[in-house]
Amino acid sequence: MILCIGNRDSGDDAIGPYIADKISTQQNEYIVIDCGTVPENYTALVKQHKPETLLIIDAADMGLPPGEIRIIPQHKIGVMHISTHGIPLSVLYTYLKKYSKNILIIGIQPQTMSVKLSTAVQKSGDRLIIFLKTHTYTKIPILQ
Repeated sequence: MILCIGNRDSGDDAIGPYIADKISTQQNEYIVIDCGTVPENYTALVKQHKPETLLIIDAADMGLPPGEIRIIPQHKIGVMHISTHGIPLSVLYTYLKKYSKNILIIGIQPQTMSVKLSTAVQKSGDRLIIFLKTHTYTKIPILQ
């Protein structure tokens, strides 16, 4: 299962919904959910499906060059700003751990939070889709 988080009207924060749109239009084996800015509204689906692996995709200010993709370890979640959603991702993560054995948060470094998705971040989103389709997302570097 993949939860894609972000605000379509906030530049690179729209990367989650962008990926959700691209994956859901292609044949895939994932349950893909565009959570927008309210991922807490979709916890019942996680609870219902109890996925072995849950991927959470979001724009994340990691202090890296625009478009860099990283797996964000649990201990880093609470110390960084991630997206524009209201609930802290650390709280969401703690709650969802009851229903999924393996949760990976995948962050993409934004370039701008203006009106439009930047080229660098869009290209990274397309690259991430390939990782997802080929089940090689575990090869994404972990944020240090």
